[in-house]
Amino acid sequence: MTPRRSRRSGRGSRATAERADASPRADEAAPADEAARADEAAPADGTLLAAISRFTRSQYRLRRGNEVRVLRGGAETFPPMLAAIAAARASVLLETYILEDDRAGRRFIDAVIARARAGCTVRVMYDAVGSFGLAGAQVERMRDAGAEVIEYHPVAPWRARWNLSHRNHRKILVVDDEVAFTGGLNLSDDYAAIADGGRGWHDVHCELRGPIVADLARIFRRAWLAQGGPPYPAPPPATAVAPRPASIVARVVDNTHRKRRGAIRRAYLTAINAARTSVLVENAYFLPARPVRQALARAVARGVDVAVIVPGQSDVKTVEYAGLYIYRKLAAQGVRILRWRGPMMHAKTAVVDGLWTAIGSYNFDARSLRYNLEVIVEIVDAAVGAEMEADFRGDEAACEPFDVADWTSLAWWRKALAWLAYRLRDWL
Repeated sequence: MTPRRSRRSGRGSRATAERADASPRADEAAPADEAARADEAAPADGTLLAAISRFTRSQYRLRRGNEVRVLRGGAETFPPMLAAIAAARASVLLETYILEDDRAGRRFIDAVIARARAGCTVRVMYDAVGSFGLAGAQVERMRDAGAEVIEYHPVAPWRARWNLSHRNHRKILVVDDEVAFTGGLNLSDDYAAIADGGRGWHDVHCELRGPIVADLARIFRRAWLAQGGPPYPAPPPATAVAPRPASIVARVVDNTHRKRRGAIRRAYLTAINAARTSVLVENAYFLPARPVRQALARAVARGVDVAVIVPGQSDVKTVEYAGLYIYRKLAAQGVRILRWRGPMMHAKTAVVDGLWTAIGSYNFDARSLRYNLEVIVEIVDAAVGAEMEADFRGDEAACEPFDVADWTSLAWWRKALAWLAYRLRDWL
């Protein structure tokens, strides 16, 4: 089964992924210089220090002194991204799964072309499957303007070590190594506001300033070089970047290296296992494997409010049916399943105890776990956590609950389709 162009890809060994979660910290050990800076990474506030200790496995790449702005939907996300590109003085790094040849996509294409013509260094990396509909003429327009453009894993079966399943699902924009954006939004009319001619898909991004921007810039560079992009000097390390006046503690978690394939899921599991009051998740393709389901059930048993918002109508019907089979199991264990009533719910966020937040591209499915390049930002901050929790409670009002009774009332053929789709979950 080929990757779904709408978002994802992949196949592989479930056992390998489970073993990766079982081995504690081999791939997360901090380098000596990072370990020496552990005390610098955490602010002096005792409450926040305790939260950092609870919710993070180590202090590797944990950065303080960041500014974080949560952005909801295309209406809040696209304008500041385009403004940042337009204000670029030196460099623009753009990495995306879907760069569509539509109104929204062309706005970003035109924006990077303008900066390339103005003399900025512009590098664009898009996924071959996600951006399958991108016209070659648009790529040539960017290159003719002076931008460097590469296609991640081109659809070329004759190439050595080619693999259709391995896709780049990340969404990263870094401008002048000073401001960055990441989250779940692709560059397409699907995500643009309805008032702006888009489809108004529900999604979440974030704008970042401070030392954490350097981590995203360096992650981009690793993928760029791995795909044969023209070499260029590494950006300054995050430890060399002066912290912002804000004191937000955040970390980029990615799975670029093979031995870190399970790093993002481990970050989620650490936070869920530490939860005391609430675990609030919004996830577009929610087909969690057993370790995540067990962690959510254990949290419920501890008296934690565990709620998950999923699409009511998914853009991938097989995932929607497979999800129904999993939802009835989780609902029976006390997890509150909430089905979004509006346009496609594409977010990938979580907030735990109003203190730990995750925003990124990671879905709870086999593709994100085993094959796709993904990235999240985990944030330990009470103000961001409170904002995310308030947003979740507001979104909850736009959902319908799904419980065991709802499963029981489904027609037999829907249950049969759900059972069959669930059996195919490792390929969805």
